Amino acid sequence: MNPLLHDVSTPFLHLDNVGRSHATRRFPWQRATTRTLFSNLSLQLRQDETVGLVGVSGCGKSTLLNTLLALDAADSGHIYCEGRRVQPGSVRSLRWYRRKVQIVMQDPAGSLDPRQTVATLLAEPLRQLKLNENIAQRIKDAMEQVELDAQLLTRTAATLSGGQAQRVAIARALIVRPAFLLADEPVSGLDLPLRAQIKTLLQQICRTHRMGLLMVSHDISLIDGLCERVLVMSEGRFVEQGPTATVFSAPQHPHTRALLQAVPFLTSA
Repeated sequence: MNPLLHDVSTPFLHLDNVGRSHATRRFPWQRATTRTLFSNLSLQLRQDETVGLVGVSGCGKSTLLNTLLALDAADSGHIYCEGRRVQPGSVRSLRWYRRKVQIVMQDPAGSLDPRQTVATLLAEPLRQLKLNENIAQRIKDAMEQVELDAQLLTRTAATLSGGQAQRVAIARALIVRPAFLLADEPVSGLDLPLRAQIKTLLQQICRTHRMGLLMVSHDISLIDGLCERVLVMSEGRFVEQGPTATVFSAPQHPHTRALLQAVPFLTSA
């Protein structure tokens, strides 16, 4: 058995030897060269666990999230959700999966239409996923979950602060009541007080609703304070994983040690 394969009896998400590559050419007349982004990744995630994914820029973390979300197709291997195959397809064919798994993007300003009101932004995923019952109540519940005042519903995204926009982005993901959340650098660009607020918010949501979380972040202290388990990625593969406290206190792989040495101090929250 692969020692890096987490032992989960009933995984919610399962990656089975998944690989992705990318063909590039510097000039149109040149032969394309293929770069492997990651290969033979196997991973099992429970529905109620919080997992952090760390590694240097360019190691394949965000591409892995896009593949997990079925935005990109895997070149090899398969992804399963509760035993059902997940792969890119039409909006209709992926509706079942989008109801179960949602993502919070790195840049809320880029993921929210600046001209739309908060109410419209929150209602949109419900209509796309044919969850048309009790829209007003779901919007109210989502706003309360992320601790935003209902008066913001009439504001456009362009008028929101960075912290407010990130909370709206989280509310958009939560409004469909998913079982699992993917997060790509959810506190990037926020100042330290707002980072702490978003971390506490995600922590409360995951605990209250027993929601799973896979979060990519360069913020080691955020991973340390929020995630039960951590995956360390380097050059397209998992080089170390385990309970966060264990990995961060006694790293075994040189890449993990290098990541931790780059952090001036690390305090658990």
